[in-house]
Amino acid sequence: MPAARNEKAIIADVMKSPVPGVKVAVADIDGILRGKMLHKDKFASAVEGGFGFCDVVYGWDLHDVCYDNTTTTGWHRGYPDALVRVDLATHRNVPWDGGIDFFLGNFVRVEKRREVPYPLDGRQVLKRVLARGEKLGVKPMCSLEFEFFNFAETPQTWAEKKGVGPEPITPGLFGYSLLRAAPARDSFNALFGELAAFGVPIEGLHTETGPGVYEAAIVYSDALEAGDRAVLFKAGAKEIGARFGIMPSFMAKWHQGYPGCSGHVHQSLSDGSRNVFHDANPKTAGRAGMSKVFESYLAGQVDALLEFAPMFWPTVNSYKRLVDGYWAPVKPTWGIDNRTASFRVIPGSAKSTRLETRCPGADVNPYLALAACIAAGLHGMEKGLKLKVPPVEGTNKGGERVPRAPRSLAETTKIFRASDLARDWFGDEFVDHFSATREWEVRQWQDAVTDWELKRYFEII
Repeated sequence: MPAARNEKAIIADVMKSPVPGVKVAVADIDGILRGKMLHKDKFASAVEGGFGFCDVVYGWDLHDVCYDNTTTTGWHRGYPDALVRVDLATHRNVPWDGGIDFFLGNFVRVEKRREVPYPLDGRQVLKRVLARGEKLGVKPMCSLEFEFFNFAETPQTWAEKKGVGPEPITPGLFGYSLLRAAPARDSFNALFGELAAFGVPIEGLHTETGPGVYEAAIVYSDALEAGDRAVLFKAGAKEIGARFGIMPSFMAKWHQGYPGCSGHVHQSLSDGSRNVFHDANPKTAGRAGMSKVFESYLAGQVDALLEFAPMFWPTVNSYKRLVDGYWAPVKPTWGIDNRTASFRVIPGSAKSTRLETRCPGADVNPYLALAACIAAGLHGMEKGLKLKVPPVEGTNKGGERVPRAPRSLAETTKIFRASDLARDWFGDEFVDHFSATREWEVRQWQDAVTDWELKRYFEII
């Protein structure tokens, strides 16, 4: 997390910078950074009264095609400016961009002369969940780790290939390989060092199983900062990679023959002085030293996974990763240090005991994935839920009767839209809008004619 500093000192540093501009950004509904550069004088006034940012960033898809099925924003409302408040606590300098000052912002809505959180802003959705956690006396501590493939492509070469046949930077399946990291060592080292200088410290970075695939684990922090770091990691990896002629992809599954890309979420809860997931007393501790709070939090995640599924699997492609026999778990199961389960209990010391939610893909909006994980866990705490099924062992042994996750975004979105639990935690306006955007995504896929169809039917049928 950027060091806590006096707001006046932050503004003074910005105004003293030789760089005339300041970068400000927000994350859209898919977790993609959208931003602009402000002159320093404009930035000073933006800190005072906010600045306008067109709310179209929540009214179009990841290719800037406007939704035709949303109500909060859209053509029918004229896509006006919404107010963005700069979060000075997010101040960073971008080392690969001349040290320019950078800030994240929050969308807000003005109602009866009062500012309220903008309901579609994923960062605000996460803050809503965290505020409810504060009432329970806990503060979630989190980190995300991403797997992502790296290709020897630029936007121009990729456009010329028309979306077919990207070239990985290295061949073969060679996880944890120092040898495979060596050919791209300059970009590999830049990713590790420059992101740390950007306030996105990486705990571990290594090759994974697949051609040109890396896995990066971001250092633990409080949940909001974890979301910020994850969003900035994905954007930063793309900007740094481009300098070396490398295009990282966080697509959930780019090739049928290779494992998909995960976006695992690690979590624990602090009461301000200790990790409440850990119970050192053998008389009161549950399995693997789990506290009663941990068991209820975990039970909530098991209970809510399928209702919150589109926040973990947000694209049509997400479900290509959920294939039996691959690394991605396909059922709401849990296990003790078992990577075949959706929820991996990691027992350890008072400091290290935590839960790893392994079902999300790398294509998540990090704010929404965190909000879904934490809301599900806190739901379990509020209701005092108990674990109804035993932990799985080995290759999902013990989970045979657990229902499998749906295989399509259409199915999970239908469940999400109808979920009272989702509406309770995330708000009606967000649930309706996010559901509509996922339904739009399904329609775009249904209307598309793919290369698979051409290869399968064009000549033979």
